[in-house]
Amino acid sequence: MKLNELRDNPGARKGRMRVGRGTSSGKGKTAGRGMKGQNSRSGVAIKGFEGGQMPLHMRLPKRGFNVPNPKRLNEVNLGRLQIAIDAGKLPKGATVSAAGLVEAGVLRREHDGVRVLAKGELKEKLDFEVAGMSKAAQEAVEKLGGQVTILTPPKEEAEPKKAKAKKPAAEAPEEVAEEAVEEAPAEESAEDTSEDDTPAEE
Repeated sequence: MKLNELRDNPGARKGRMRVGRGTSSGKGKTAGRGMKGQNSRSGVAIKGFEGGQMPLHMRLPKRGFNVPNPKRLNEVNLGRLQIAIDAGKLPKGATVSAAGLVEAGVLRREHDGVRVLAKGELKEKLDFEVAGMSKAAQEAVEKLGGQVTILTPPKEEAEPKKAKAKKPAAEAPEEVAEEAVEEAPAEESAEDTSEDDTPAEE
């Protein structure tokens, strides 16, 4: 038996039906689409359409949610760090960070940080400045005398909201009416005095 002699069992792979290749092929003329109707036309994709009825995928309740801005974290196990120490890539007693792991060749890219997990065994004391660490891994590091610093992401400064210009309050209709009443008698008195000052005609 040679590699170039390997074959599937007879009947394991079925050939594709070639439609529209003449009436003698059995799938000629209408090519299995039948006569007229929506499905006989091109550009039709009826996926989940139930004749106007509310489709099943819209009737089922939603579950869970998707994080709008997920973080891309590198997962590194304690055992992987011990292998790097044994290989001389990480110095003993060093401070482990995302940038340091990239320089040591343990990671390819920093992404959004590093999360340390507890798989494997760590024998050397190491300090950590990482984006996250499991509880079991943190206990293992602290048992060896190492310190763990969880880096908090910087908060995005919200833009100050622009203060809306306050519109002048419209005068109440009652106050406008009172002002009109007060101005009316003053005009009449002015007219009376003007008539009295004119000398009487002879």
